Amino acid sequence: MTDTLLDAVRRYADAHADPAGFAQTPIPGLTTIRSTTPSGLLHAIPRPLVCLVLQGTKQVAMGAQTLTYQAGDSLLITADVPIVSQITRASADEPYLSLVVDLDPAVIADLSLQMEQASPVDSARVLLDPTDAEVSEAALRLMRLLDRPASVPVLHAQLVRELHYWLLAGRHGAAIRQLGWSDGHTQRIARAVSLLRQAYSEPLPIARLAEAARMSRSSFHQHFRAVTSLSPLQFQKQLRLIEARRLMLAEGASASSAAFAVGYESVPQFTREYGRLFGLPPVKDTGALRAEAAG
Repeated sequence: MTDTLLDAVRRYADAHADPAGFAQTPIPGLTTIRSTTPSGLLHAIPRPLVCLVLQGTKQVAMGAQTLTYQAGDSLLITADVPIVSQITRASADEPYLSLVVDLDPAVIADLSLQMEQASPVDSARVLLDPTDAEVSEAALRLMRLLDRPASVPVLHAQLVRELHYWLLAGRHGAAIRQLGWSDGHTQRIARAVSLLRQAYSEPLPIARLAEAARMSRSSFHQHFRAVTSLSPLQFQKQLRLIEARRLMLAEGASASSAAFAVGYESVPQFTREYGRLFGLPPVKDTGALRAEAAG
């Protein structure tokens, strides 16, 4: 029987998914996600990516915008924006399954030049569309490489490039091209975001972030919020809280040790801000999530 992308992702996820349902493949930037139950609300600030949903249903909210996507849909995220997601349909018989591909600005820049396309346009940062057949076929050929490990270092780059080509040739190609425009606002802000991700636990003066983006302070503030929907301080705060939650859940850290590890100097302040973001104080939140996972 002919293998489908769903078959290939299911087989890999069943064999390699961690307790959270993620399986990072040997191909850089290619990850499978599997869940046998609906989830609670999951907060994240993902890097630009495309998520191909193969089975089940998920909701993603960014600000006031909420999108529901299911088998056959692709979710495209073109900037580092905070999202809240929730798997709404999944079961042991029909788990939620998706394939995530990180978008590569260098590949996008090179392809955009060769394709001689028009200048990129500003667009929504989170987009939803039916998955193009060409994108699905390129993704399937990538997954098939995993059955022949010796082929991965030789062939994966050209297939990743092909997948990017079909995304650029699709309906939202103009929005994706922003990622490859090195002097555009999206990529300038991305340099500041990269610095924030690397040093989220440290005090980072606005002047240093603006310098990384090669902008004046006033221009940096304006464009940072336009791209990410947050101020730099709010962005750093969410990075810290998301990482603290991970430390408590995955590594068993106490609330106070997680707070200090991510850069907080005051545990009460950490507890207040954690509750505002996640809806419960740290101990109750992580206890509820553990109970949900056990159930």
